[in-house]
Amino acid sequence: MPEPYLSVCLSFDVDAMSSWINSMKSTNIPSLSRGEFGAHVIPRILEMLRGCGVTATFFVPGHTALAFPDAVRAIVAAGHEVGHHGWVHEHPSEMEASQEREVLERGFAALDKVAHVTPRGYRAPAYIFSESTPELLQEFGFLYDSSCSASDFTPYYLRHGDQFSPTEPYAFGKLINIVEMPFSTTLNDFPHFEFVGGFSTAQSTPQHVRDLWQGEFDYAHQNVPGGCYVLTMHPEAIGRGHRLTMLESLVRYMKEQDGVVFETMSAYAGRWKGANPKNRWRDENPWRVGTGSLEAF
Repeated sequence: MPEPYLSVCLSFDVDAMSSWINSMKSTNIPSLSRGEFGAHVIPRILEMLRGCGVTATFFVPGHTALAFPDAVRAIVAAGHEVGHHGWVHEHPSEMEASQEREVLERGFAALDKVAHVTPRGYRAPAYIFSESTPELLQEFGFLYDSSCSASDFTPYYLRHGDQFSPTEPYAFGKLINIVEMPFSTTLNDFPHFEFVGGFSTAQSTPQHVRDLWQGEFDYAHQNVPGGCYVLTMHPEAIGRGHRLTMLESLVRYMKEQDGVVFETMSAYAGRWKGANPKNRWRDENPWRVGTGSLEAF
């Protein structure tokens, strides 16, 4: 089979109640029920994916896995990938390295207990790192991360140990052996669809979001051979009827384009890593490690 011209990686962050408990700091049962709706719509999302004949990646906090084990098992049984998404959607930046390590371990343990899976990929809750996160991802043997945005449709290797402040020049850290599958706020359903006061206040129509997402796809398809188009969604947002109908229509449009394949993020990341050994990639992308940057003047 020839290499695909463009890979589409559909991803779903199955936060359920965890994001409302931790990221939103809510103690309000009606607010938590908005996350519970995410579990309610997993079957309809899986049916849509089955009908379209595509696979996806679901990032699942350990807290969600224990609350809704049947939903996670259904995801695995349908042939989709499960990625690591923390324990209860905690922000790594608020933790010491030892606490962050414990959170990663709890997430692994919950996913193993529920579905006997060991995730190869990670997405940070709220897309927030600590200084320790890249090194911990390497320590735990992850293949890839999907939290950062230093590219749009082309993976790259993460760095560890960047130094930055408002008063000093940026100092680049060292590359680590983690593939970054780029995340984009534009290609994320939550800011477009879900109202959270002081955080996300837009209420876009599905057609408006379709125009944005298809426009990004069309550009990647025309200009980034071998690239990956990563779409980030949340069941409680995309799972509402008219939005899911829009997603299905977009998926079918993408499938009609020449050279497009749908695959899990680990499948793409593994192939990309094999074709781009870290040291060779570093030599071909010297600016990514600060070559030519001015650290003093």
